[in-house]
Amino acid sequence: MNEAFVNPLARNGLSIINSARAIKSWARDRLSLPDDAVVSVSELACHVPGCPPKETVILVVQGTETVQASVHKPMKDVTEDDVAHAFSAASDPH
Repeated sequence: MNEAFVNPLARNGLSIINSARAIKSWARDRLSLPDDAVVSVSELACHVPGCPPKETVILVVQGTETVQASVHKPMKDVTEDDVAHAFSAASDPH
């Protein structure tokens, strides 16, 4: 049996991993984060009326400070500009 095993329940495993890595890197660059800052990226289903079916949430934890930003797109569709805009919106008090 030389065929590679493909998990039928996986959600495009490698593309999701690559997307998460790219988003984390963009967030680190955008916020000039040190190596010890934690960046977490999750794709969540949105159940609010009018909200796109999936959103990507980026959580940054640095010491006692936490910053959260959301992009209303599936993780695979998020761009570097989306991350920049999301963090600009997250830091804007209005």
